[in-house]
Amino acid sequence: SGYSEKLPHLLDVVTSRIASLIEEMKEGEEAHPAFEKLFSKSKDDLLRQTKNYVYDSPYETATYNFRVLCETPVWHVKDYIGEMEGPEAEAEPLTMKECAEAAEECLFGRTKAVSLCIGNIDEKGSKEVADLISNNFLKKRPLSDDETPRFRSLRMPSKAEAMHIFGESVGSREVPIVYEDLAHSEDEENNAVDLMMQTASSFELGFEGLALQELIASLAYNSAFNQLRTKEQLGYIVAAVVKKSTGGGNGLHVIVQSSSTLPPELEERCLRWVEQFRKELEEMPDSRFAMEAAAVKANLLEKDIKLAEEISSVWGEILSTVPHSEHFKNPDFDRIEKFADVLTLDDKQGNGSESPIKTAAQLKEKVLEFYDKYFSPDSPDRRVVSSRVYNRKAKAVYEENIGTPGFISSYDDSRKLKQMLTAFPTAPYW
Repeated sequence: SGYSEKLPHLLDVVTSRIASLIEEMKEGEEAHPAFEKLFSKSKDDLLRQTKNYVYDSPYETATYNFRVLCETPVWHVKDYIGEMEGPEAEAEPLTMKECAEAAEECLFGRTKAVSLCIGNIDEKGSKEVADLISNNFLKKRPLSDDETPRFRSLRMPSKAEAMHIFGESVGSREVPIVYEDLAHSEDEENNAVDLMMQTASSFELGFEGLALQELIASLAYNSAFNQLRTKEQLGYIVAAVVKKSTGGGNGLHVIVQSSSTLPPELEERCLRWVEQFRKELEEMPDSRFAMEAAAVKANLLEKDIKLAEEISSVWGEILSTVPHSEHFKNPDFDRIEKFADVLTLDDKQGNGSESPIKTAAQLKEKVLEFYDKYFSPDSPDRRVVSSRVYNRKAKAVYEENIGTPGFISSYDDSRKLKQMLTAFPTAPYW
């Protein structure tokens, strides 16, 4: 990026240098000993940075474990480390030539390219960029739609489905499936829990469901912080947020990190807050729902101020269509406006949106229906999973649960469970 009209020329120089660099790396360390030293240093730096993941905060580790469980295909960070360190890496070390060949295959092999030219570049410059990309990279026939990599989000089991997988014993627990981990550092004092209540895919929820989900999260954040952080003083990190997983999955996450309370108790407190928040929603006046809906809508429609923000918005819409078939190839650049339209209520003159939700009372009713379906303990559609991380002082508690039905204590355990799960549909909701 930049202001110069010579950006296409700069792109040509950079991409040409990438190609020549790969060729030099393929010649090996004997031909380019300086490159080999630089490669070895870069590999050591990458290994060190990758291994540092074990020192992430417990709540970050809990969130990462959810990603590993809910998404497919996925590599665990330990797999990356195993490519650079360990018995297999020592037996067959990662070489500069091997990396160059892999890079060559990724960049100059069979691939598919999508580009965005935006800002002060004109049509002529954009066509020059497209020609450069085509001439420098797209030298082989492109990948077909069926060969394009696709990532899926897995549907977590309901309680009935968990009982089918793990046995009747998990039916006595409010959270039938628990992913447990142990903090790596002896000095880590914090425990954490990430309680996820999965809803549905974006395709299944549609504009209305996604808007209701965002509205609930907006209301839930302050309620959870006030109850779990301010009143109960469980820890400094408390949040209730909606998270989307790669492949179209959605869920409400309640996250707490504490140095004074163990994960099972944190989980119990979160579950009690979920019940309490349902009562709060029921007792809220209609005007509060209207006010919150207006705030969420204003946040969604906030204009991009910087070029980088505009690029991110537009590029996100384009990339969201890449894995799909020809029927869904056209980006929906007014998707956010349609999304916000669901939260546009009629004014006193009856002017509003085309959404079936016209009044604050109707909005409240929809929110409660959504909450009861996906978050209520009595709902057969509730899909709740907990991710716990213990500090080292609680190692004995963590070890007691290893092997217990419904408890996942390793990456291998999560891989076993994933083989029994179905994936969400990936079709776009627009």
